[in-house]
Amino acid sequence: MAEKPKAAVPNADLRERLWRARKFMDDCYDQPLDLNKISKQACMSQYHFLRSFREAFDTTPRQYLIQKRIEKAKELLRARTISVTDVCFEVGFQSPGSFSALFHKCVGDAPINYRRRQRESLKRIHGCFVSMYGLKPTDGYNL
Repeated sequence: MAEKPKAAVPNADLRERLWRARKFMDDCYDQPLDLNKISKQACMSQYHFLRSFREAFDTTPRQYLIQKRIEKAKELLRARTISVTDVCFEVGFQSPGSFSALFHKCVGDAPINYRRRQRESLKRIHGCFVSMYGLKPTDGYNL
């Protein structure tokens, strides 16, 4: 039985363009981005970019952007006391409802519950580690 040929490794120019588009998403994740804007960074048509990105990174640009936004939202929920709605808009989502649904799907919990769980876990850390890493005590946080 013949082995299925693996996809060719993209050439250096294509790799560079894909990395440039990915860096653009990393830098501008908080802005409204669509496939057209992202593919322009790679100087490619939308559909060629979509196929090439998926082949190179094993995810679509949309999935990558959502994952990036969710990671940043987790960071903000752990570190800051802004509302979940403000976190939603700060990381580039347009709707608190869709943000909460996607967050729950990716993380397994609602944003407010994630924040509460993370802050409660900080209370169990010995005080010297909290101060060593510059973290603030959770006593004053509004959950």
